[in-house]
Amino acid sequence: MCYSTTLRKTKEEVEERFRARLQIELEYTPYFHMNGFTHGNLYIVPMEYPDELLPAMWGYVPPFGMDDPDAFHKRYNTLNAKSETVFSSNTFKHSIHDKRCLIVADGFHEPHHLNKVSYPYFCHYKDDSLFAFAGLYSELDDDLYSCTIITMPANEQFELIHNQKKRQPMILDEHWEEDWLLPDLHEPGIKELMKSAFTTKEIEAYPVSRDLYKRGIDTNNKLAIEKKDYPELNEQGSLF
Repeated sequence: MCYSTTLRKTKEEVEERFRARLQIELEYTPYFHMNGFTHGNLYIVPMEYPDELLPAMWGYVPPFGMDDPDAFHKRYNTLNAKSETVFSSNTFKHSIHDKRCLIVADGFHEPHHLNKVSYPYFCHYKDDSLFAFAGLYSELDDDLYSCTIITMPANEQFELIHNQKKRQPMILDEHWEEDWLLPDLHEPGIKELMKSAFTTKEIEAYPVSRDLYKRGIDTNNKLAIEKKDYPELNEQGSLF
């Protein structure tokens, strides 16, 4: 699962990296911590407009929930979509064929558990560069979108980090980003990408402040990315 992300780069850096332009007149604001349960905007590059960057509400809304997205979100958690069931899911099957997207980020957080205590781990490329999650989106109205991040079973690294649920968000290798948006990609090709297109770049992960889990605290600052030492974790942070 992936319920919080970071995007600290400038608008110009994002546009250059993804060769796309922010189209909707909305102030671009980098962030240190986006809590998915606030249903704020992520930035996506959609299949329909691969040269555009669009804000999309985090928390996918399917056709049957579009009459009242707020009520839908109270009943369903659609921040993530499982790669294993996305074709059969009544919620996500509407978009997997023709509404795939890149979701822009430069980091995210995963929970690590020890003795029934959860510690947030900040995960990012070792060089701290931008990357794209594989995602799905829906269009709720003119210039109003929602999105979800596809997740998959954890690899060896993320089995250690996300050691309870043992899942990871699908970070696309840059080489496969354009393929994810191809309009003529059929089910076997999509499944093959979800199986083999995970990034090959080195990912660094380390524990950060548990304040990320507390209410009433401003977490949209450097505490979301600054390494914090927890003696009880011993040397675990260095293993990731």
